[in-house]
Amino acid sequence: MKVPVKIEDTFAEAFPMWACRVLITAVNEKWALTAARKATGFATSIVMSPAEAGVERLMPKDKTPDGRPGVIIQIYNRSRFELKNQMILRLGQCVMTCPTTAVFDALPNSRRHLKTGRSLRFFGDGFQKRVILYGRTMWKIPVMEGEFLVEETFGVVKAVAGGNFLIMTENRESGLKAAEKAVEAIKKQSEKVILPFPGGICRAGSKAGSLKYKLNASTNHLYCPTLKGNVEGSRVPENVNCIYEIVVNGLSVDAVKRAMSEGIKAAVKVPGVIKISAGNYGGRLGPYKIFLKEILNLT
Repeated sequence: MKVPVKIEDTFAEAFPMWACRVLITAVNEKWALTAARKATGFATSIVMSPAEAGVERLMPKDKTPDGRPGVIIQIYNRSRFELKNQMILRLGQCVMTCPTTAVFDALPNSRRHLKTGRSLRFFGDGFQKRVILYGRTMWKIPVMEGEFLVEETFGVVKAVAGGNFLIMTENRESGLKAAEKAVEAIKKQSEKVILPFPGGICRAGSKAGSLKYKLNASTNHLYCPTLKGNVEGSRVPENVNCIYEIVVNGLSVDAVKRAMSEGIKAAVKVPGVIKISAGNYGGRLGPYKIFLKEILNLT
């Protein structure tokens, strides 16, 4: 019989960031996903990446403005100014260049908007056209394939980043399986969230600062299984030899909480999972405290 998994009485510490939600459409799902994956590259953690970003979900063609298959992505940054810059760079270099794509705002009811498409229009070198299509203000930018369509402005909202939980397991095999099950459950059941790390899984959690070097962040040594017998204050249980972290960003605290709940419930079903914990800095990093035992009752 499987031994019950211990859920540590702790909290994940999340913090506010600005976010945009973008709908990319294309002639088929393949090219929409290709553009989405390119646009969300190098965007795992704001600690060392210029943004945090990820694919939220697929959109069927009957729910997109132009009646084509689509993919929704989210892009995050601490600064609205830098978020606009990242939007311009990522949509301009990764989506405009991708065959058959068009780009729409997926937060049209936001109070604040970034003039991303209006900035991208300059790539048209004076040949661009401002048009009203699908009830939206769009820019047609001439490209070698034909025309690239991009909405003039994109909604921006104060969102939540850094929701997380740690899956502690007997070995890497059980750890990876549990983490994959958690990611699968979150993507299937949760809305308006992204998992910014590769495949939704982080194996190299960080801490603020460094014990030895002048760095903003370094390996979280207290959670490294190979160091548990060599460092004071190790938080790795004796029978744990692998830890994976699932990081969740979302457009609201409730969305992040629900996603974490779904992920934890899926992970603990895998044999070899010993304990579920979470990363925090004692409340110094951000204002949102997401207590693990409380969120398990949400779903």
